[in-house]
This record gives sequence, C-alpha cells and structure tokens, in this order.
Amino acid sequence: MTKAEIITEISNKTGIEKVDVQEAVEAFFKVVKNSMINGENVYVRGFGSFVVKKRAKKTARNISKNTAIIIPEHFVPSFKPAKVFVEKVKTGNK
Repeated sequence: MTKAEIITEISNKTGIEKVDVQEAVEAFFKVVKNSMINGENVYVRGFGSFVVKKRAKKTARNISKNTAIIIPEHFVPSFKPAKVFVEKVKTGNK
C-alpha cells in the first residue's frame, strides 16, 4: 500500500477531503522524522515505536580491494511493532 492509497482510504472512511488528509499524513511523518533526527523516540500505543538505535564503531572489509574500512559509530532509525499489532498480523488473513 502506498502513501497515496493510505490517503484515499482515510478520506473514504472519514469523509474528510483528500487534501486535508494528505496534509495531516505529511505532518505526522514530518513530526516523526524531526523527533528522530533530534534523538527522540516516538511511541504510538497499539501500533509500535519509532526508535533511534545506536550502531557501534566497527571494522568492515572491502573484499575486492582487500582493505579494511572503519565504520564510525552512528545512529539508525528503526520501527518496533507493538505486541498486539504483531499478534493481529500473525492471525490475519494470508
């Protein structure tokens, strides 16, 4: 499902104009992105958590050149679904 399909679905179910739904969806994504950029986690009860994970410094190898590369410590965005969400997906239609 794409973002456009999500917007259409919400618009059809709520009766709100697509333009207004699109603004709300875009605003939600912007808030989540900005919070995570600032190192804050976002928790949506019953859905899941958008968390910032810290990756430690590590040594990698470039096999074709046979050299070692140091990858510095960095942060990555991650999503952890809520337990109730996971259970519903497991028991849903396949």
